[in-house]
Amino acid sequence: MTAPSPVLDRIRIGSAPDSWGVWFPDDPQQVPWQRFLDEVSQSGYEWIELGPYGYLPTDPARLTEETARRGLKVSAGTVFTSLHRGPSVWDATWEHVGQVAALAQAMDARHLVVIPSFWRDDKTAEIIEPRELTAEQWGHLATGMERLGRQVRDTYGLDIVVHPHADTHIDTEEHVERFLDATDPGLVSLCLDTGHYAYCGGDSVKLIETYGERIGYLHLKQVDPEILADVVKNGVPFGPAVQRGVMCEPPGGVPALEPVLAAAQRLGVDLFAIVEQDMYPCEPERPLPIAQRTRKFLRSCGA
Repeated sequence: MTAPSPVLDRIRIGSAPDSWGVWFPDDPQQVPWQRFLDEVSQSGYEWIELGPYGYLPTDPARLTEETARRGLKVSAGTVFTSLHRGPSVWDATWEHVGQVAALAQAMDARHLVVIPSFWRDDKTAEIIEPRELTAEQWGHLATGMERLGRQVRDTYGLDIVVHPHADTHIDTEEHVERFLDATDPGLVSLCLDTGHYAYCGGDSVKLIETYGERIGYLHLKQVDPEILADVVKNGVPFGPAVQRGVMCEPPGGVPALEPVLAAAQRLGVDLFAIVEQDMYPCEPERPLPIAQRTRKFLRSCGA
Protein backbone atom coordinates (compact mmCIF):
# COMPACT_ATOMS: atom_id res chain seq x y z
CA MET A 1 0.00 0.00 0.00
CA THR A 2 1.47 3.37 -1.04
CA ALA A 3 1.68 6.20 1.44
CA PRO A 4 -0.81 9.01 0.90
CA SER A 5 0.51 12.18 -0.73
CA PRO A 6 1.15 15.07 1.65
CA VAL A 7 -1.43 17.83 1.67
CA LEU A 8 0.28 20.75 -0.03
CA ASP A 9 -1.98 23.43 1.37
CA ARG A 10 0.66 26.18 1.17
CA ILE A 11 1.21 25.65 -2.58
CA ARG A 12 -0.91 27.48 -5.17
CA ILE A 13 -0.72 25.76 -8.54
CA GLY A 14 -0.96 27.66 -11.82
CA SER A 15 0.26 27.65 -15.40
CA ALA A 16 1.59 30.17 -17.90
CA PRO A 17 1.62 31.05 -21.61
CA ASP A 18 5.00 29.31 -21.80
CA SER A 19 3.21 25.96 -21.44
CA TRP A 20 1.30 26.84 -24.62
CA GLY A 21 4.47 27.53 -26.60
CA VAL A 22 4.34 31.30 -26.10
CA TRP A 23 7.69 33.11 -25.92
CA PHE A 24 6.95 36.38 -27.72
CA PRO A 25 4.27 39.11 -27.60
CA ASP A 26 3.27 38.37 -31.18
CA ASP A 27 4.35 35.40 -33.28
CA PRO A 28 2.52 33.47 -36.01
CA GLN A 29 3.69 30.17 -34.51
CA GLN A 30 1.86 30.86 -31.22
CA VAL A 31 -1.76 30.21 -30.28
CA PRO A 32 -4.01 33.30 -29.96
CA TRP A 33 -4.29 34.59 -26.40
CA GLN A 34 -8.01 33.80 -26.26
CA ARG A 35 -7.26 30.15 -26.88
CA PHE A 36 -4.61 30.11 -24.17
CA LEU A 37 -7.03 31.56 -21.62
CA ASP A 38 -9.81 29.14 -22.64
CA GLU A 39 -7.55 26.10 -22.45
CA VAL A 40 -5.67 26.96 -19.25
CA SER A 41 -9.04 27.36 -17.52
CA GLN A 42 -10.32 24.16 -19.12
CA SER A 43 -7.27 22.34 -17.74
CA GLY A 44 -8.23 23.13 -14.16
CA TYR A 45 -5.86 25.98 -13.35
CA GLU A 46 -7.01 29.21 -11.70
CA TRP A 47 -3.68 31.09 -11.58
CA ILE A 48 -1.74 32.34 -14.60
CA GLU A 49 1.22 34.59 -15.37
CA LEU A 50 1.10 37.41 -17.89
CA GLY A 51 3.75 35.89 -20.14
CA PRO A 52 5.57 38.18 -22.62
CA TYR A 53 4.23 41.72 -22.19
CA GLY A 54 1.77 42.39 -25.00
CA TYR A 55 0.69 38.77 -25.55
CA LEU A 56 -2.33 39.13 -23.26
CA PRO A 57 -4.33 42.38 -23.42
CA THR A 58 -2.43 45.18 -21.67
CA ASP A 59 -5.56 47.17 -20.80
CA PRO A 60 -6.33 46.17 -17.19
CA ALA A 61 -10.10 46.48 -17.58
CA ARG A 62 -10.10 44.24 -20.67
CA LEU A 63 -7.78 41.69 -19.11
CA THR A 64 -9.76 41.66 -15.87
CA GLU A 65 -12.93 40.95 -17.82
CA GLU A 66 -11.32 38.21 -19.91
CA THR A 67 -9.71 36.43 -16.95
CA ALA A 68 -12.63 36.81 -14.55
CA ARG A 69 -15.14 35.19 -16.85
CA ARG A 70 -12.87 32.18 -17.13
CA GLY A 71 -12.26 31.98 -13.38
CA LEU A 72 -8.58 33.00 -13.71
CA LYS A 73 -6.33 35.22 -11.58
CA VAL A 74 -2.84 36.59 -12.27
CA SER A 75 0.07 35.62 -10.00
CA ALA A 76 2.94 37.54 -11.66
CA GLY A 77 4.39 39.41 -14.58
CA THR A 78 7.81 38.74 -16.13
CA VAL A 79 10.65 41.08 -17.13
CA PHE A 80 14.10 40.58 -18.66
CA THR A 81 17.02 42.63 -17.32
CA SER A 82 20.73 43.18 -17.95
CA LEU A 83 21.61 44.92 -14.70
CA HIS A 84 25.14 43.47 -14.68
CA ARG A 85 25.95 46.11 -17.30
CA GLY A 86 25.76 48.82 -14.66
CA PRO A 87 23.85 52.08 -14.06
CA SER A 88 23.75 52.97 -17.76
CA VAL A 89 20.97 50.43 -18.38
CA TRP A 90 18.81 51.52 -15.45
CA ASP A 91 16.49 53.96 -17.24
CA ALA A 92 15.66 51.55 -20.07
CA THR A 93 15.22 48.72 -17.55
CA TRP A 94 12.87 50.74 -15.38
CA GLU A 95 10.76 51.79 -18.38
CA HIS A 96 10.24 48.12 -19.31
CA VAL A 97 9.69 47.06 -15.69
CA GLY A 98 7.18 49.85 -15.15
CA GLN A 99 4.91 48.68 -17.96
CA VAL A 100 4.79 45.10 -16.73
CA ALA A 101 4.64 45.94 -13.03
CA ALA A 102 1.77 48.40 -13.52
CA LEU A 103 -0.29 45.75 -15.29
CA ALA A 104 0.58 43.09 -12.71
CA GLN A 105 -0.40 45.47 -9.92
CA ALA A 106 -3.69 46.30 -11.65
CA MET A 107 -4.43 42.56 -11.85
CA ASP A 108 -3.82 42.18 -8.07
CA ALA A 109 -0.64 40.13 -8.63
CA ARG A 110 2.03 40.32 -5.94
CA HIS A 111 5.14 39.18 -7.82
CA LEU A 112 7.40 40.21 -10.65
CA VAL A 113 9.58 37.44 -12.10
CA VAL A 114 12.96 38.90 -13.13
CA ILE A 115 15.04 36.98 -15.69
CA PRO A 116 18.69 37.95 -16.34
CA SER A 117 19.70 38.60 -19.94
CA PHE A 118 21.17 35.77 -22.02
CA TRP A 119 24.90 35.51 -22.73
CA ARG A 120 24.18 33.75 -26.00
CA ASP A 121 21.30 34.23 -28.39
CA ASP A 122 18.63 31.57 -27.81
CA LYS A 123 17.81 31.47 -31.54
CA THR A 124 21.11 31.94 -33.40
CA ALA A 125 23.51 30.58 -30.70
CA GLU A 126 25.66 33.67 -31.22
CA ILE A 127 27.80 34.42 -28.16
CA ILE A 128 26.68 37.89 -27.06
CA GLU A 129 28.80 38.29 -23.92
CA PRO A 130 31.32 36.26 -21.92
CA ARG A 131 29.73 33.41 -19.98
CA GLU A 132 31.36 34.48 -16.71
CA LEU A 133 30.85 37.90 -15.13
CA THR A 134 33.74 39.94 -13.78
CA ALA A 135 33.79 40.91 -10.10
CA GLU A 136 32.68 44.40 -11.11
CA GLN A 137 29.73 42.99 -13.09
CA TRP A 138 28.69 40.81 -10.15
CA GLY A 139 28.67 43.98 -8.07
CA HIS A 140 26.48 45.78 -10.63
CA LEU A 141 24.14 42.78 -10.76
CA ALA A 142 23.70 42.60 -6.98
CA THR A 143 23.25 46.33 -6.39
CA GLY A 144 21.02 46.65 -9.45
CA MET A 145 18.72 43.87 -8.32
CA GLU A 146 18.51 45.35 -4.82
CA ARG A 147 17.62 48.74 -6.29
CA LEU A 148 15.03 47.08 -8.52
CA GLY A 149 13.54 45.17 -5.59
CA ARG A 150 13.25 48.34 -3.51
CA GLN A 151 11.71 50.47 -6.26
CA VAL A 152 9.30 47.82 -7.48
CA ARG A 153 8.05 47.33 -3.93
CA ASP A 154 7.83 51.07 -3.18
CA THR A 155 6.17 51.98 -6.48
CA TYR A 156 3.99 48.98 -7.29
CA GLY A 157 3.73 46.93 -4.10
CA LEU A 158 5.23 43.87 -5.80
CA ASP A 159 8.05 41.56 -4.70
CA ILE A 160 10.70 40.70 -7.27
CA VAL A 161 11.68 37.03 -7.62
CA VAL A 162 14.85 36.49 -9.64
CA HIS A 163 14.72 33.50 -11.99
CA PRO A 164 17.94 31.47 -12.53
CA HIS A 165 17.83 30.54 -16.21
CA ALA A 166 19.85 28.50 -18.69
CA ASP A 167 22.28 30.52 -20.82
CA THR A 168 22.25 33.45 -18.36
CA HIS A 169 24.77 34.48 -15.72
CA ILE A 170 22.57 33.16 -12.89
CA ASP A 171 22.35 29.49 -13.79
CA THR A 172 24.49 26.95 -11.93
CA GLU A 173 24.43 26.17 -8.20
CA GLU A 174 27.67 28.15 -7.78
CA HIS A 175 26.28 31.23 -9.53
CA VAL A 176 22.90 31.06 -7.77
CA GLU A 177 24.55 30.83 -4.36
CA ARG A 178 26.95 33.66 -5.19
CA PHE A 179 23.99 35.83 -6.23
CA LEU A 180 21.98 35.02 -3.10
CA ASP A 181 24.96 35.65 -0.82
CA ALA A 182 25.55 39.04 -2.49
CA THR A 183 21.98 40.36 -2.21
CA ASP A 184 19.76 41.57 0.63
CA PRO A 185 17.14 38.94 1.61
CA GLY A 186 14.74 41.75 2.42
CA LEU A 187 14.80 42.98 -1.17
CA VAL A 188 15.60 40.03 -3.42
CA SER A 189 14.01 36.59 -3.43
CA LEU A 190 14.31 33.72 -5.90
CA CYS A 191 11.96 32.21 -8.43
CA LEU A 192 13.24 28.63 -8.39
CA ASP A 193 12.57 27.03 -11.76
CA THR A 194 13.08 23.31 -11.15
CA GLY A 195 13.72 22.58 -14.82
CA HIS A 196 16.25 25.33 -15.45
CA TYR A 197 18.07 24.52 -12.22
CA ALA A 198 18.31 20.83 -13.19
CA TYR A 199 19.33 21.83 -16.73
CA CYS A 200 22.28 23.68 -15.16
CA GLY A 201 23.17 20.84 -12.75
CA GLY A 202 21.49 22.11 -9.60
CA ASP A 203 19.49 20.25 -6.94
CA SER A 204 16.17 22.00 -6.22
CA VAL A 205 15.44 20.20 -2.94
CA LYS A 206 18.91 21.06 -1.63
CA LEU A 207 18.46 24.71 -2.60
CA ILE A 208 15.06 24.90 -0.87
CA GLU A 209 16.47 23.27 2.27
CA THR A 210 19.60 25.47 2.30
CA TYR A 211 18.20 28.83 1.22
CA GLY A 212 14.55 28.36 2.18
CA GLU A 213 14.05 31.93 3.34
CA ARG A 214 15.07 33.15 -0.14
CA ILE A 215 12.57 31.02 -2.08
CA GLY A 216 9.73 33.36 -3.02
CA TYR A 217 8.15 31.58 -5.97
CA LEU A 218 8.38 28.32 -7.95
CA HIS A 219 8.23 27.32 -11.59
CA LEU A 220 7.52 23.61 -12.00
CA LYS A 221 9.37 22.07 -14.92
CA GLN A 222 11.25 18.89 -15.76
CA VAL A 223 14.10 18.04 -18.13
CA ASP A 224 14.63 14.88 -20.14
CA PRO A 225 17.99 13.59 -18.83
CA GLU A 226 18.97 11.84 -22.07
CA ILE A 227 18.34 14.89 -24.24
CA LEU A 228 20.01 17.09 -21.63
CA ALA A 229 23.16 14.94 -21.67
CA ASP A 230 23.44 15.44 -25.44
CA VAL A 231 22.70 19.18 -25.11
CA VAL A 232 25.48 19.59 -22.53
CA LYS A 233 27.93 17.41 -24.46
CA ASN A 234 27.47 19.38 -27.66
CA GLY A 235 27.01 22.87 -26.20
CA VAL A 236 23.53 23.27 -27.66
CA PRO A 237 21.92 26.68 -26.93
CA PHE A 238 18.71 26.81 -24.93
CA GLY A 239 16.33 27.60 -27.83
CA PRO A 240 17.39 24.64 -30.00
CA ALA A 241 17.48 22.43 -26.89
CA VAL A 242 13.82 23.25 -26.26
CA GLN A 243 13.01 22.33 -29.85
CA ARG A 244 14.65 18.96 -29.20
CA GLY A 245 12.26 18.43 -26.27
CA VAL A 246 14.71 18.94 -23.41
CA MET A 247 11.85 20.27 -21.25
CA CYS A 248 9.44 17.38 -20.93
CA GLU A 249 6.04 16.53 -19.53
CA PRO A 250 5.99 15.50 -15.89
CA PRO A 251 6.45 13.00 -14.39
CA GLY A 252 8.71 11.78 -17.21
CA GLY A 253 11.82 13.80 -16.36
CA VAL A 254 13.94 15.23 -13.56
CA PRO A 255 13.79 16.48 -10.91
CA ALA A 256 11.00 14.45 -9.32
CA LEU A 257 8.43 17.07 -8.37
CA GLU A 258 6.97 15.31 -5.32
CA PRO A 259 10.04 15.91 -3.08
CA VAL A 260 10.39 19.48 -4.41
CA LEU A 261 6.79 20.27 -3.49
CA ALA A 262 7.13 18.56 -0.12
CA ALA A 263 10.27 20.59 0.65
CA ALA A 264 8.49 23.78 -0.37
CA GLN A 265 5.51 22.90 1.84
CA ARG A 266 7.85 22.44 4.81
CA LEU A 267 8.94 26.07 4.51
CA GLY A 268 5.58 26.96 6.05
CA VAL A 269 4.86 29.90 3.73
CA ASP A 270 2.38 30.38 0.90
CA LEU A 271 4.09 29.86 -2.46
CA PHE A 272 2.96 29.95 -6.05
CA ALA A 273 4.08 26.96 -8.12
CA ILE A 274 3.51 27.79 -11.78
CA VAL A 275 3.80 25.01 -14.36
CA GLU A 276 6.00 25.87 -17.32
CA GLN A 277 6.88 23.39 -20.02
CA ASP A 278 8.92 25.22 -22.63
CA MET A 279 7.60 24.12 -26.00
CA TYR A 280 8.30 26.96 -28.43
CA PRO A 281 7.33 26.40 -31.15
CA CYS A 282 4.64 23.73 -30.90
CA GLU A 283 1.55 22.53 -32.74
CA PRO A 284 -1.63 24.31 -31.55
CA GLU A 285 -3.29 21.04 -30.51
CA ARG A 286 -0.42 19.87 -28.33
CA PRO A 287 -0.59 21.98 -25.11
CA LEU A 288 -4.14 21.28 -23.88
CA PRO A 289 -3.87 17.51 -23.27
CA ILE A 290 -0.43 17.95 -21.71
CA ALA A 291 -1.79 20.67 -19.40
CA GLN A 292 -4.71 18.47 -18.37
CA ARG A 293 -2.48 15.49 -17.64
CA THR A 294 -0.01 17.68 -15.73
CA ARG A 295 -2.77 19.16 -13.57
CA LYS A 296 -4.03 15.64 -12.82
CA PHE A 297 -0.49 14.52 -11.92
CA LEU A 298 0.01 17.46 -9.56
CA ARG A 299 -3.28 16.67 -7.84
CA SER A 300 -1.96 13.15 -7.27
CA CYS A 301 1.03 14.79 -5.51
CA GLY A 302 -1.35 16.57 -3.16
CA ALA A 303 -1.33 19.97 -4.92
